[in-house]
Amino acid sequence: MHPIEGLLTAVEIQTRLDEMLDAVLSSGRNTARAAEQLALCSAAQQAFVLHWLEVIIRTNSELGFQFIVNAPRAFAVMDLEHVENWVIHAMDVYDQQGLYPGSQALAAVDTFVEIQGQSRYAVRLDDTKVSILSHYLRGLSARPLRVKTADTACTDTETVYLPAFINEFQSPEKNAALYRLTATQLWAQIHFGTFRRQSPQAPKLSQLLDRYPDPIRARELFQHLEQIRLDACVRRAFPGLARQMDQLQGMPSDDAVQKCAFAAPLLKPDAKVQDTLALLEELYGDAPPLPPPPPWAGEIDIAGAEKISAARVERETRQLAKALAELLAATPSRAGQADEVTLQKDRKVGERPGETEAFVIGVGNQTLQAPEEINQLLRSIHLDFEELSVPGLSAASGSQAYDPSARPDTSDAAENAEQATDETVFLYDEWDFRRRHYRKDWCILRERDMPAGQAAFYTQTIEKYRGSIYTLRRGFEALRARIQRVKHQQTGDEIDLDALVRARIDALKGEEMSERILSRLERRQRDIAVVFMVDVSGSTKGWINDAERECLVLLCEALQILGDRYAIYGFSGMTRKRCELYRIKHINESYSDEVRARIAGIEPRDYTRMGVTIRHLTRLLNDVSARTRLLITLSDGKPDDYDGYRGEYGIEDTRQALAEAKRSGIHPFCITIDQQAREYLPHMYGAVNYTLIDDVRQLPIRVSSIYRQLTV
Repeated sequence: MHPIEGLLTAVEIQTRLDEMLDAVLSSGRNTARAAEQLALCSAAQQAFVLHWLEVIIRTNSELGFQFIVNAPRAFAVMDLEHVENWVIHAMDVYDQQGLYPGSQALAAVDTFVEIQGQSRYAVRLDDTKVSILSHYLRGLSARPLRVKTADTACTDTETVYLPAFINEFQSPEKNAALYRLTATQLWAQIHFGTFRRQSPQAPKLSQLLDRYPDPIRARELFQHLEQIRLDACVRRAFPGLARQMDQLQGMPSDDAVQKCAFAAPLLKPDAKVQDTLALLEELYGDAPPLPPPPPWAGEIDIAGAEKISAARVERETRQLAKALAELLAATPSRAGQADEVTLQKDRKVGERPGETEAFVIGVGNQTLQAPEEINQLLRSIHLDFEELSVPGLSAASGSQAYDPSARPDTSDAAENAEQATDETVFLYDEWDFRRRHYRKDWCILRERDMPAGQAAFYTQTIEKYRGSIYTLRRGFEALRARIQRVKHQQTGDEIDLDALVRARIDALKGEEMSERILSRLERRQRDIAVVFMVDVSGSTKGWINDAERECLVLLCEALQILGDRYAIYGFSGMTRKRCELYRIKHINESYSDEVRARIAGIEPRDYTRMGVTIRHLTRLLNDVSARTRLLITLSDGKPDDYDGYRGEYGIEDTRQALAEAKRSGIHPFCITIDQQAREYLPHMYGAVNYTLIDDVRQLPIRVSSIYRQLTV
């Protein structure tokens, strides 16, 4: 040991390094030079290197060697906090691009320091800032938007990309405000129609700009002009933000724009992207001097937006046609009639920014209010197109376009074809407890419908549990009609003795006597949204799978009485690149023959990667407005996957995902039949947020009872 307490000598350091990096060392490559340099570092720096080396070599030993070679140089120009950011950045690069780019990121110490700009005024897009901005955008948008870091501020219409840090002003408050304004401007591209077309048949924005002799110049000029229009839209919609924009820009209102007489058409309240394109055509030949872009101006990523939009439009149009067909089929008065179906915005609702839009469905001379499921789809589609339509759908043909009772072909070819067209892909971070950071975009999750099973399963289950279903329904009816006595009221039908005694004591003390001394009976209104997350991994094969399916049938039958909103998803997969989520019932979907068929089709699949599924279902629940939101997991074991997602790693990632859900106001609960659950579930869910069912045969009855207890 070094004479200074805690310091290691060069020999001691080299011994440790040789042990840890043995796999990548050779006669011409050793750790002597790195050990000598690290011996000159402080005890805290030495401990830092040994800790992070242990973390890095679990991922790649060569990356670990590059780390110890460059760490002394990093210590010379950065404090420990920023050195840790440097390491995490390099590991993120390795995760996303591979070993060589990751090694280059470790070697580029000076570049990292320059880019990071270690000003005390800088504001970084950390996890807290991402969470705040995500909630902010969720309140603004008709479509859920993710927030992620990127070199350029832009949006693809589903994700808002922001720089990793902002150091534009000599004030942390102004830099934080700039993050919010930049996010708002990117949201404005979506909300105020930068990429919106009149109809699916209308030319795309890229096609319109590529018609010019110099498309690059046309795009640059379009971006300047469209920024003027978007700023005017944001200023009108949010006067408070307009004042912040003035403060950051250093001038009152939009004086710079007002001086440009040519911009007048873009400042009108009804200005649209077509006005920007018309002005572009007018100015393209001889454009006048343009005002400099404001600091919050992001790029208009036309290629990225059109790529994402194309996949979303196809998916949402298919979902809309299906939902409309089901609605029309359930409207007896329209049966057999061939009236054209029209869709339009309800002019009475959604006119003010931030107000949720609503839509009406015209069928002949009849008008129907769109249910929430269809409203959500139409809000998103209306961001892409002015005109709302579903080609070829009529009241008569629509009901035939989708038959809920039909059973699809169960052959492999048919299933593969269905998955190719009815599949949505999402990217999610994963928590690495060893790094104490997330692995960015680490998991690829695909969402698809659960293939239908045999209809006989439902009737067999109903017959098997006929007596239990009757009992469950009676119990749930009592829960629905629950009336409770509310105390401490000014008006009521009975005296609240406790309140009266306390009021009398106050009066004897010379204090004013409370008037709230009555009580009354009130019917309790239920405002609950629940997502059931069902483990369909290979370990559920046999009785467990049968019990899961039976308990879902009984639960759905009972929940029909309560009227609670609920969804059911199955999860499985193999490795981070193939995480699979199976839709069994959407949150706004009715309990139909199709849902019963999906329940019957639940079968054991692969592994149990829980964190990514919890994050995705948290995202879905965050888009549901309800006083109480529950995420109930039904599982037979601990987190586990083929690529090392097991043991402490899997448990810690799941725990982190559950913590994220709790922070967003969701209450997670786990129902398990794993006899070893007490070893890990208290750490993941908390001591009172799980229950263990000893006998799998009790599962169907117990789950409904547990749900009652959770929602009383």
